[in-house]
Amino acid sequence: MLAAVLVGLLVAAALLLRAVIATAFFAVTVAYVLYPARSHLRDRGLSRRVTAASLSAAVFGLVLVAFGLASLALYRRRRFVVELLREIPDTVTVGVGEFSYSAPTTTLVDPVVAILRGTAVAVAGAAPVLLLKLLLFAIVLYGLLLHPDRAGHAVFNVVPPEYHDVVRRFHERTRDTLYGIYVLQVATAGGTFVLAVVTFAGLGYQAPVTLAVIAGVLQFIPVVGPGVLLGVLALLDILAGNLVRAALVAVVGGFVVGLLPDAVIRPRLASYAAHLPVSLYFVGFVGGVLSLGIIGFIAGPLIVALVVEAVALLSERRVVEGDAATQ
Repeated sequence: MLAAVLVGLLVAAALLLRAVIATAFFAVTVAYVLYPARSHLRDRGLSRRVTAASLSAAVFGLVLVAFGLASLALYRRRRFVVELLREIPDTVTVGVGEFSYSAPTTTLVDPVVAILRGTAVAVAGAAPVLLLKLLLFAIVLYGLLLHPDRAGHAVFNVVPPEYHDVVRRFHERTRDTLYGIYVLQVATAGGTFVLAVVTFAGLGYQAPVTLAVIAGVLQFIPVVGPGVLLGVLALLDILAGNLVRAALVAVVGGFVVGLLPDAVIRPRLASYAAHLPVSLYFVGFVGGVLSLGIIGFIAGPLIVALVVEAVALLSERRVVEGDAATQ
């Protein structure tokens, strides 16, 4: 009865507080990932309140600094992006043998410039709301880290003892998936940012930090990654007549920025993100983002991973029952 009441209250809370449901969801998933760090600090003798406050403040500061630096870099370099688009010639001529075709580019450049300017104004207007949600995120995270065991105790009190192993399997799958999304992706994005700054600065681009921020963010998009940015830069250089830099950003950038982080960082952290295939992550990411928006890049892969785990549990129990019947 209490479990049914809890489910009903959760549904009501989701409907009434849907404006901040994404913030609460992110706080829950981050608390899940930070639980080992909380246990480590508690073993060192820190109190519950000090541990929860320290971790919450660290995450709040990290997210605030990351958003602040990214926004500042993009804002300061907004003119560079517009000027880069303006450098594209009015027409592009493609020749094959004796035939040639000229296509105007102004009809494509002007809408892109308008979209960029509109996006900058929208982000600036939403800054106070984003700051308020970030503060709410820190408060919810503090509360979850203060008493992290209560949810687990409630689940085990409802679930019959013979199914506790199922709960643990879902817990392990959730932990592995969230580690893969947060720890692995953040580390790979950070490494991509560092390598991209050096690469873009060496190739002579005017805003290497801004381009590196974009490359790091694109690491969170499976399959696509920073390769789409490198392709756009190479195309812009070709249109501007800079064929040497276009070749360098495609070859050198493709290796250093596109391949090296995945080849070096991901294998070293693979043990923290077990059972997270690229295909599963891609399906969950795309479906989640299209269905739920920004919250989908976490919720999508997580729900797909839990579905896969449920199928695996059913298959294993079917095999065990079949072996028992045979014996």
